[in-house]
Amino acid sequence: MERMNKVTEFILLGRTQSMGLQKFSFVVFFIVYLVTVAGNLLIMITISTSQALGSPMYFFLSYLSLIDGCCSSSMTPKMPADTLSGRKIISFKRCMTQVFSVHLFGAAEIILLPAMAYGRYVAICKPLSYRTIMSGQVCSLLVGVTWAGAFVHATIQILCTVWLPFCGPSVIDHFMCELNPLLKLICMDTHTLGLFVAANSGLICLLNFLLLMVSYVVILHSLRTYSLEGRRKALSTCVSDITVVILSFVPCIFVYLHPVTTFFIDKPVAVFYTMITPMLNPLIYTLRNAIKKLWIKRSLQWRNAQNSIK
Repeated sequence: MERMNKVTEFILLGRTQSMGLQKFSFVVFFIVYLVTVAGNLLIMITISTSQALGSPMYFFLSYLSLIDGCCSSSMTPKMPADTLSGRKIISFKRCMTQVFSVHLFGAAEIILLPAMAYGRYVAICKPLSYRTIMSGQVCSLLVGVTWAGAFVHATIQILCTVWLPFCGPSVIDHFMCELNPLLKLICMDTHTLGLFVAANSGLICLLNFLLLMVSYVVILHSLRTYSLEGRRKALSTCVSDITVVILSFVPCIFVYLHPVTTFFIDKPVAVFYTMITPMLNPLIYTLRNAIKKLWIKRSLQWRNAQNSIK
């Protein structure tokens, strides 16, 4: 089937047309990207090399860091390059690849978070059966389902987009290839297609978000039987989880549930969920819990070794 398309490349308008703001954005987002990659890479290395962090929750956290690093890397490096060169042109194939990548890693995170919430529920509500229920095979299966579901979602999105008739103009009012701005360039009625995008992305995000919120209400309700110290620790962890869920789901719900049109806030929201959220996720609870725990243990080991030498 030959693609009926006269467009071979797109022009990205970017975040702003001001050269001063573009240079400022280059510095800020380049730093954000470096922090994101370094933070998530540190998380993965720390968890994978430490026997003390072998619990299922840290297993999931390492994959969350992998997803965040890949999500940020799939689009962020092109933005500084465009800013420096002044050439904001992206080929049709590269644009479709970017759409696929955004939805692959975005969906992977959306699916992984419920798996993490299930692990948290088992740890708090059924602690004696935690290791049995959340065995290595179960965790690997949940991660496999995460990537399979994300791949299916991204494939559906790209197959529904790549064959659409883009007849021009080829100017995308965005800094990356995203479905809603792309749909405005199609030479056909996009009402039905817009509803499909809203159902396939926005509605799924909304339902998962509501399900997660209900699950955390159940978890928090179950804490009434815990001791004061136990409630404090569990509540601290749940607050971190809920914060990550809100940061991941709310932008997705906003972007994909509104009509196929462009709002002034779309670009800031896209910047937030493609660059800021991947940077914040490890800072919210992975760095605090996993690496802090490991550093304290290694610090004690080093101190004991020094004392034994003396």
